[in-house]
Amino acid sequence: MTSDRSSSGSRPRGWLERLGQLFGGEPQDREQLIELLKEARGRELLDTDALCMIEGVLQVSDQRVRDIMIPRAEMVAVRRDDPLERIIEIAIESAHSRFPVTGEDKGEVVGILLAKDLLAYCNDTRRRTFNLRDLLRSAVFVPESKRLNVLLKEFRASRNHMAIVVDEYGSAAGLVTIEDVLEQIVGEIEDEHDFDEGASIFQRSRREFTAKARTSIEDFNAYFGSALADDEFDTLGGLVANALGRVPKRGEQVEVGGFRITVLRADSRRAQLLGIESLQQRQDESDPPIRPN
Repeated sequence: MTSDRSSSGSRPRGWLERLGQLFGGEPQDREQLIELLKEARGRELLDTDALCMIEGVLQVSDQRVRDIMIPRAEMVAVRRDDPLERIIEIAIESAHSRFPVTGEDKGEVVGILLAKDLLAYCNDTRRRTFNLRDLLRSAVFVPESKRLNVLLKEFRASRNHMAIVVDEYGSAAGLVTIEDVLEQIVGEIEDEHDFDEGASIFQRSRREFTAKARTSIEDFNAYFGSALADDEFDTLGGLVANALGRVPKRGEQVEVGGFRITVLRADSRRAQLLGIESLQQRQDESDPPIRPN
């Protein structure tokens, strides 16, 4: 029987030592280690996804919070003195689960609000008792220079999911989430409505699709072989707004040209993401799924 112990018989050989012996010696630096791992992938000891994650782990130790943080200008935040109606509107439009709460400006973060804490105030009786200060949770503050591997360890230990990044003057420079850190290891974590940035339309099932509201009607017609009119509006979002007679809101639907269009994301000015259902496919499930031309 073969043994997994070293010649001294006292210490199990680690996977790195075994790999090193297999390929002719232990790596002396990170570059050699990566080359060794690539050889292991070539011999099908690792798959590509595993290799990418190992490389991500190695890179995280070199990266700083400033490299991946969401800048202050792009933070979705609520103000400490905002009324409940405005806070709910922000929560619905952004679909985020956590929000920094700011004072007079975005540089002053006074706490964190969880979207789930708003649920108790969705009925008229509780609305009158709403006080944002009662719902504030303590914010975690980290410097821009903190290493990502250290931050990830702190996130795991404290069970926090968000940290406010502060500059040398103590003012909020942005925010970072545990998802942002994990994406450096496993790649982008997409939600149910995300798809490739270069695509305008994405097929999700036999008759269900997702489309960006800025998709041109010409491209939509080319994709589905449809004949939606494009003489008044250039984009799908403009067509939906015209059908509703106002700025679309999340969850609203219109039916046009054999399609049911549902607003999945929208802000106070325009629709952003639309769900598309082919009503023709619904009537005849035996037809093959619609594919781009």
